[in-house]
Amino acid sequence: MADWNPTQYLKFADERTRPARDLLAQVPPKKSQLIYDLGCGPGNSTELLVEAYPQAQIIGVDNSLEMLTKARMTLPALRFEETDLNNWLPAPDADVLYSNATFQWLPNHLAVLQKLLGGLKPGGVLAVQMPDNLGEPSHVLMGEAAQNAPYTDKVRMAAAARAMLPAPSHYYEALKPLCSRLDIWHTVYNHPLKGVAGIVEWLTSTGLRPYLEPLSADERKDYLARYETALAKAYPLQDDGTVLLRFPRLFMVAVK
Repeated sequence: MADWNPTQYLKFADERTRPARDLLAQVPPKKSQLIYDLGCGPGNSTELLVEAYPQAQIIGVDNSLEMLTKARMTLPALRFEETDLNNWLPAPDADVLYSNATFQWLPNHLAVLQKLLGGLKPGGVLAVQMPDNLGEPSHVLMGEAAQNAPYTDKVRMAAAARAMLPAPSHYYEALKPLCSRLDIWHTVYNHPLKGVAGIVEWLTSTGLRPYLEPLSADERKDYLARYETALAKAYPLQDDGTVLLRFPRLFMVAVK
């Protein structure tokens, strides 16, 4: 896929940063000296870490040059690394590996999490949040909107960009033997957005990307019209003209 668009992504900066803040609140307090923000994106989550750990060295890691460029502009004093998390390892003295809404994009993310947790020093923390919303109408309808369209074949592989997350018990069985403490929970957010157009605006920078990129301009227009029509049935307007986007997220905090 084409690179990420930080400007589009940050149109909902407050909503996207809220789960990052909720995850950080559950990291056990201690005097951490080296913290990595894995999948740091444009730096909105990294800013939270800087505020919480002013004494620590904080390093942002991402595979998107566009996102890293924005992060470096926002936090010029920090170090940011462009790398693939599938093959990345932290320094051995890392205290916290923190990740907000990144690992869901890695098909083998559970194996990567096992590797990262296994390599942490005693007392080190792995804190991860991932969207768990592929079963929501917002995402189910992405595929349905392209059915029986002239461009169906172009988006046939779009659903493969992400897979459904395993059950919490699956993560527990895989990660608990590697740590002394493991907390796993879900939080469901209900984001008020400006009609179904607001849902499309939200998802254009994330889940809709693999559906839109293969299409021509005319095909995109047709696809989005189909998608919005389907969304309007699934997300009724509230009295004030907004819709509520239900957004489940999975959280995990593991202490080595």
